[in-house]
Amino acid sequence: MDTTFAITDVTGPFREPRESVFSFDYSIQRPTWATPFAVRVKVAVTEELDVVKNRIMGTVEGTPGQHMLLNRLLTRHIADEKLRIGDSEGMLSERRDVLIAPFVGPLAYLFPKLDAWVQVEQASLREEIRKVVGL
Repeated sequence: MDTTFAITDVTGPFREPRESVFSFDYSIQRPTWATPFAVRVKVAVTEELDVVKNRIMGTVEGTPGQHMLLNRLLTRHIADEKLRIGDSEGMLSERRDVLIAPFVGPLAYLFPKLDAWVQVEQASLREEIRKVVGL
């Protein structure tokens, strides 16, 4: 059985009310499904985005616009990777709408996988940041 999925649409980032997170809404499709279904991925600003940004860039200087672009770019990459991690953990195995919460609290055991991805992709992320954001 083919367990791969395709992302058919992504919207976001959205700032969640009463939470310090950004979220993305994905529409994913597996070859065996008649229709796609929704997955919301939340990225915690302090516990995920700021940690990843610090590991990749260290202290960042730049204009407010550059910081906004940097945050948007990194948040999307983090959300994409969290979607892959969630799939590998079986969170997307059933055909139903899913929420992948921040990797803190009960899901903190998944953060090392995200951190390992950051270490592997650090050079390519820095290059993309340099090209897109100018930092």
